[in-house]
Amino acid sequence: MQTVETLNEGLKRAYTLTITPADIDARVDQEVKTMAPQVRMPGFRPGKVPANLVRKMHGERLQGDALNTAIQEGVQKILSDNKLRPAMQPSVELDEGFEFGKDAQIKVALEVLPEVAAPSIDGLKLERLIAEVTDEQVDEAAGKIASQQGAFEEFPKTHKAKTGDTVVVDFVGKVDGVAFDGGTGEDMKVEIGSGNLIPGFEDQLIGVKTGDEKVLNVTFPEDYNAENLKGKAATFDIVVKSILDSSKPKLDEDFAKGLGLEGLDKLKELLKGQIEQEHNGLTRTHMKRKLLDQLAAAHDFDVPPSMVEAEFNQIWAQLEHEAGHDENPEAALAEMEKDKDDYRAIAVRRVRLGLLLSEIGQANNVQVSDAEMNRLIMQAAQQYGQQDRERFIQYVRQEPMAAAQLRAPLYEDKVVDFLFEKAEIADRTVSRADLEAAIEEEDGDLKPHVHGPDCGHDHDEKPKAKKAAAKKAAEPAAETVEAEAKPAKKAPAKKAAAADAAEAPAAEEKKAPAKKAAPKAKKADA
Repeated sequence: MQTVETLNEGLKRAYTLTITPADIDARVDQEVKTMAPQVRMPGFRPGKVPANLVRKMHGERLQGDALNTAIQEGVQKILSDNKLRPAMQPSVELDEGFEFGKDAQIKVALEVLPEVAAPSIDGLKLERLIAEVTDEQVDEAAGKIASQQGAFEEFPKTHKAKTGDTVVVDFVGKVDGVAFDGGTGEDMKVEIGSGNLIPGFEDQLIGVKTGDEKVLNVTFPEDYNAENLKGKAATFDIVVKSILDSSKPKLDEDFAKGLGLEGLDKLKELLKGQIEQEHNGLTRTHMKRKLLDQLAAAHDFDVPPSMVEAEFNQIWAQLEHEAGHDENPEAALAEMEKDKDDYRAIAVRRVRLGLLLSEIGQANNVQVSDAEMNRLIMQAAQQYGQQDRERFIQYVRQEPMAAAQLRAPLYEDKVVDFLFEKAEIADRTVSRADLEAAIEEEDGDLKPHVHGPDCGHDHDEKPKAKKAAAKKAAEPAAETVEAEAKPAKKAPAKKAAAADAAEAPAAEEKKAPAKKAAPKAKKADA
């Protein structure tokens, strides 16, 4: 097996690999010796089939397997002998017109990861913006829960219902004077003006008081979801039980206990903890952006064009998707085109930051433990059914690229935490609004996302296309991974040899008869 370097420019490398017929024959002979004892053929005792007959029977397949194995070993030898770290999967192509019995000429092309000087992590200074949780925030959060549950303060019995009020009624629906199935209910809450019920139902509740009895005259829509009621005139005999003020959530002990809690204080305690977690997340996001800005400003090196192109394509595809849902898709796409160079610059920054964090992690022995990796796999597997869950776990354990993608977010977080420990941090108390504004100012609507060298380049990051936004790159994505590239996958001996692709497994309420027909929800594609 002979190797000749044909290109060495910047981060690009190319080689010609020559595999001789003698090499292929030697590998086939060895395989024949290995398998002959297991071959069975009529007229011969088990294990006594002559080697020449075994070769005749299986020769074509054995030659193909031998060539594949030789190519794989040759590519790995190129990487190891030249101490190359491929940025992406090497391109492996078998020359046109190859025939067994002749030399096999294989072209191997790849881009390598740049040699990054030991990143400087001394002298990092960061500001930690801390937003305290206020009583007003807790009360607002509790009020939202109460509103969602329909728990409101009750108006005096003399209050006349108006638009925006919630009327609690018992009702009996009738067609031609006869009650119909599903048309009877108690304590139904109707918000006047919400448009949730069939036309005319809510409007006829305006002016009623607690204790009133009334007959509502309505007509079911032609597209109503009950076939026997479509287009039918109907009446609803209602009794008004109470009228609630939709603008005043009812927060008391009974409401909190109705949620299964000990009382209102416990509800507020839980909500305060939740809001604190949100604030901590915002604080971390801001610190991380500032940290990455400092790293980006202090380090500049060439990055593999193929990684940049893959990253840019990922960004652009998501932006096109978002633009397609804009009020004016054509205008949104036009704005994107104007800023295309900016998005490409974002892709460069994201790739560079990802590689930089990878180098920092390796230089400082930042690792994801086996126990942590197992937890990640189990957590990710929960999105699948039991049968697919087992397939997913097996797939991740056997496929290095899939494992790298799963490991990447945690690895990046651990590198960032390591840098936080090294940095000099000054605290400053701000409001939540100020904290969010600080993040928005840096973010520019696009959260950059970087490919690591072994991440597989299949990402879930969803940058938003908001016209000319996203000119600032803020941070690498969760897919920043260790910068040590995995060995190239086996390449089948075909004219355009390519790596095999593995396939991962595809990750009673009381009825109110007067409600509009709701469209049926489509099952989300896995």
